[in-house]
Amino acid sequence: MSIVTLPFGPQHPALEEPEHFRFKVDGEIIVDVEVRLGYLHRGIERLMTTKSYIQNIYLSERICGICNVAHTTCYTQTVEQLAGVEAPPRAQYLRLIVNELARIHSHLLIIGLAAEEIGFETMFMWIWRDREIVMRLMEELTGNRVMSGYNTIGGVRRDATEKFINMFKKKTPVLKESFEQIKKVFEEDPIVRKRFVDVGILKKADAISLSAVGPTARGSKVLIDVRYDDPYQAYKEIPINVITYDEGDSWARMMVRVDELFESLRLIEESIEKMPKGDYRKTFPRRLPEGESIGRVEAPRGELIYHLISKGGEKPFRIKVRTPTFSNLLPIATTFKGETIADIPAILISVDPCFCCTERIEIVDINKGKVWYTSRRELSRLYRRDQK
Repeated sequence: MSIVTLPFGPQHPALEEPEHFRFKVDGEIIVDVEVRLGYLHRGIERLMTTKSYIQNIYLSERICGICNVAHTTCYTQTVEQLAGVEAPPRAQYLRLIVNELARIHSHLLIIGLAAEEIGFETMFMWIWRDREIVMRLMEELTGNRVMSGYNTIGGVRRDATEKFINMFKKKTPVLKESFEQIKKVFEEDPIVRKRFVDVGILKKADAISLSAVGPTARGSKVLIDVRYDDPYQAYKEIPINVITYDEGDSWARMMVRVDELFESLRLIEESIEKMPKGDYRKTFPRRLPEGESIGRVEAPRGELIYHLISKGGEKPFRIKVRTPTFSNLLPIATTFKGETIADIPAILISVDPCFCCTERIEIVDINKGKVWYTSRRELSRLYRRDQK
């Protein structure tokens, strides 16, 4: 056996984000993998301690562009919990609607990219066509296509108009027909099945022991979903059906997302029908009391957690963000072993990784074996020294 180290990255083998995987291969077979992060660390958690609670809404939104609604929902919930403020009932339904629209957008995006990765360009274009419908619905509701700027502390910034409601009802049959076609392709197309079925298997026991979340866990028959386990906002009134698959392979992870497209449409439809009248926003105190709070939501990729510590005042003392991709990297690393080099993009994209929201960095003094804390000024000084 001759083991060769094969580097993938920091260019992404499936998506346009930087990360680094070091695969150890024996011929075409993967025998081990090492995940290396830190290429896109932006210091957002530290930056949030210098901004006001309102300013941090927009900063949290930029942790991940695709999951921006989930991030602002989790952040505002966490702040509201500490401030003792609860969003009005109508706002809670509007938050559900915007979160499920964002979930459909996210799932369509990754399903389309998965099709592109295996050379199915036609399906990629089908999905991009229908994704545009969702983007226009998002724009009509929030005023923006991607970075919605919709959630705020105490509610949402805009109410749902009759134009949006009528537009959604008109487009729902179109989207359902498209989703049925996507599901049929994943169930019947021989090329799709060849590339995803029995590839990158994550066993249920491993998914649980390694703390997988979201569709990655649900594709391995793990019944885990924050909307079901710990209902928040209007999910308390509109229960969800948790989608799971038994197979645990890349196909099962993609099929969870396909089925969730239908479930998200149902949740939006019921929210529109049951949404109460009234205010969609209330005021909140600019200065928060001393204390801490933890909030969590089900982002498109899985459980997203915010931990807020306040020492009192208009700015947080500390904010910690635990993103779903961070939890899924260790479980998915185990699924590469025994697969071929050609399977790497298909396995990786089945997790729907987002490295811009996952990146962490820790500076270690290798001589003393201790973590080294530094400042931006010190890093700049070291950089200038090394350039001489």
